[in-house]
Amino acid sequence: MVKKSRNFWESLGFAGDGILYSLRTQRNMRIHGLFTLGVLLAALYFHISTTELLILLLTILMVVTLEMINTAVETVVDMYTEEYLLLAKVAKNVAAGAVLLASFGAVIIGAIIFGPKVWALF
Repeated sequence: MVKKSRNFWESLGFAGDGILYSLRTQRNMRIHGLFTLGVLLAALYFHISTTELLILLLTILMVVTLEMINTAVETVVDMYTEEYLLLAKVAKNVAAGAVLLASFGAVIIGAIIFGPKVWALF
């Protein structure tokens, strides 16, 4: 039986456990973490504006949040069945597709923000 939280702090602990689980078990979460570090270092180096930083942070949070939702969908589908089911495949593929679209969007946003700054170096 799943333990239900009794208070706000316990709920935060459960949420933290979910984040740590995703980081420990999902290779793509760790990859997103590395890209996040690189983007934030680039933001410091290029002294981007507050608006640009907010856009980057929202984009990063969108990708990471969707990756965690993808992990949750995959976990629930795997818990439900070990055998091949078309609808299970569809659920997993749609969740993965959402992450992919968000990642493409993040790359485009990064190129718009950092492209001119990198180009100015040459």
